[in-house]
Amino acid sequence: MIDGFTARQARFVAAGLVFLLASACGGPEAGPEEAVRAWVEAGHKAAEAKDRGSLLDMISPAYTDSRGNSREDIGNMMRFYFLRQDKVVLITHLDELDVYGDSAAELVLQVGMAGSNDNALGFSADAYRFEMELVRDGDDWLLIAARWGGLGNNVH
Repeated sequence: MIDGFTARQARFVAAGLVFLLASACGGPEAGPEEAVRAWVEAGHKAAEAKDRGSLLDMISPAYTDSRGNSREDIGNMMRFYFLRQDKVVLITHLDELDVYGDSAAELVLQVGMAGSNDNALGFSADAYRFEMELVRDGDDWLLIAARWGGLGNNVH
């Protein structure tokens, strides 16, 4: 156990990164679908840069998930993961995107995550499926809820 996290929880820290992938900012000129796609890309870049602050700004203060995590909990998971990884690399695939009006969206994202570190192999890797709910707040899209699980496993 490190800083209150077990090894299993550490894997879910990586999942916390992906939550944030869905929460980049879209400008007022972009349509809702384009803005959400831009979010995913901005979140991807921020995660690979280990820019925890930018990622947290992409999450609604009202964020909650079925595991009982808050925005602060996700931030702590990211902190733990970023400290343990020298480098973070993500491969994302947007499976589904549904936009409701111009103020809400749901997306399904598959993410392969790898990090270089000082473990026996020198790296760790996982793949997850994320189901995310987003809301628009002014010109910004924010992650409000998410469910995730390893590829091929139940999402919760």
